[in-house]
Amino acid sequence: MHLLSFSFGFKDAIDILLVAGILYETYRLLRRTGAANLFWGILAFIVVWFLVSFVFQLDLTGALFDRIISVGAIALIVIFQEEIRMFFYRVGSRFSPLQIMRKRTPEGEGVQRQQIFEITQACRHMASQKTGALIVLAGAGNLKEIVDTGERLDARVSARLIENIFFKNTPLHDGALVIRDDKMLAAACILPVSKDQTIPKHYGLRHRAALGLTEKSDATCIVVSEETGHISVATDGKIREVKEDELFLVLHSASSMV
Repeated sequence: MHLLSFSFGFKDAIDILLVAGILYETYRLLRRTGAANLFWGILAFIVVWFLVSFVFQLDLTGALFDRIISVGAIALIVIFQEEIRMFFYRVGSRFSPLQIMRKRTPEGEGVQRQQIFEITQACRHMASQKTGALIVLAGAGNLKEIVDTGERLDARVSARLIENIFFKNTPLHDGALVIRDDKMLAAACILPVSKDQTIPKHYGLRHRAALGLTEKSDATCIVVSEETGHISVATDGKIREVKEDELFLVLHSASSMV
């Protein structure tokens, strides 16, 4: 009877960390679509396949599992093509040359500070008036598909203009305002709504739209609630309420605005 020899080194630790990271990101993506149970089912199947094929070495059963794995992998790619696209999009947006250049350009930071100041002033006033608003601050990712759904503006960022856009019953108030650098690109834009089943019920359509876009891009979204006047900021698929006096610092520290 031979004893199993087992050695654990630095490479093995890196290997385990990489697999754990991939599984965690996969779980996060599937949880947002309400398919977390499917993730656990797939993980359980992989564990059984590993035991059958490599531990117990059951040839016939292992061959059957191998066939299922090969066909199932293609099926999963087809079924979850949107989630896979979202994953690589977010990875690419974080490490794109454009994003790195923006972080290192001192001139761009000066423009951003003035832009954030104008946006902050508008949000404070709209919150006091309980005027609903949804503002998108574009990061390095391309939001052309979103911009094309709205009305082009190409105007300089101005607090007064932002307030006029979201003033009740105006033609452009329903939808999102997209801002990149020092330009307001378009208003009345349509955003994808998040399918995350864990979103609290008290969040309205604006909050869900903000989460939907930040799940798929590196943009930052600001939501002013029409019911409560509270201001919320969404980044990386997460949203939280912020106080009016801390909004400027929150926006300035957001990854898409650094």
